Amino acid sequence: MEAKQSAYAAAGVDIDKKMGGIETIKQMVKKTVTPGVIGGIGSFGGLFQSPGADTILVASTDGVGTKLKVAAMAGRHDTVGQDIVNHCVNDILVQGATPLFFLDYIGASVFDGDIFNQVVSGLCKACAENGCALLGGETAEMPGLYPVGEYDLVGTIVGQVKKSQIITGERIEVGDVLIGLPSGGLQTNGFSLARKVIFEQEGLKPEDLLPGTDTTCADALLAVHKSFLKPVSNVMAAGIDIHGMAHITGGGFYDNIPRVLPKHVDVTIDAASWEVPQVFRFIGEKGGVDREEMYRVFNMGIGFILIVSSAAVGPTLQALEAAGEKPVVIGGVNPGHKKVHVVF
Repeated sequence: MEAKQSAYAAAGVDIDKKMGGIETIKQMVKKTVTPGVIGGIGSFGGLFQSPGADTILVASTDGVGTKLKVAAMAGRHDTVGQDIVNHCVNDILVQGATPLFFLDYIGASVFDGDIFNQVVSGLCKACAENGCALLGGETAEMPGLYPVGEYDLVGTIVGQVKKSQIITGERIEVGDVLIGLPSGGLQTNGFSLARKVIFEQEGLKPEDLLPGTDTTCADALLAVHKSFLKPVSNVMAAGIDIHGMAHITGGGFYDNIPRVLPKHVDVTIDAASWEVPQVFRFIGEKGGVDREEMYRVFNMGIGFILIVSSAAVGPTLQALEAAGEKPVVIGGVNPGHKKVHVVF
């Protein structure tokens, strides 16, 4: 019997094919390893130790993806710069790192000064909010490579963490508890599927209200990718022992949480423990996307996860709430083999 194609793959993004490619790349990258490299590909950020230093550099690179198409449709480009900075900040935060500096790349067929200024204003706003220097970047005009009127936005961040304070997930153990932090929306992934359902299939326009809400489609989709640096830093400052963290981006729950799990544990997520925002429900219902795939493609309203001991749950919730967050206990750690089980 022929396997059913996922809705996300039909929209142009094949997660399984991507993961297979990463495994191939891992073997090639091993040949470039130098003495300062700690760990390998697969973590949210890459770690590098300078000779003689007890501080580890943590770096990550990512892009905004096809959220840029929504920005172009809406004629709003001030949020995507914030998106990429906050995305990268969260990626290195998973390992306990705080940002030092950020570099950006903007590629387009033709340079548009107004769009460029909007994008950079967003980059600067987010860098300032995260205490991160915008150290430099590249703006490349390449006629014929990008469609006229479109551009690409990529960012690289470098942060630091003391070697003794790196959070790897290795100390996650059976009985630990998962605490979720609400996302601001889709963050920066799943937009190929979201656009297909909302704009192509349902025929909605950016200025139309998203059914079931009082928010326009543009506002719902362009909601800024949140930075979780402040609330997580609050937990660290309280001296709470965080066993592991995960940034819920491309790959959702099923592909991101295992990146930090030791080999002997599984995670069970209670999908009823938080209210899924309407934008996700609309995409799933109208797109005919099954629930398991929704939790593999999207964050479903949970943007970041902390894993702590059961004894640390109370203090962790208190520290997160003091930073203005609304944390939710969403699951626990069980014996297993690095798998995620979502209970619907």
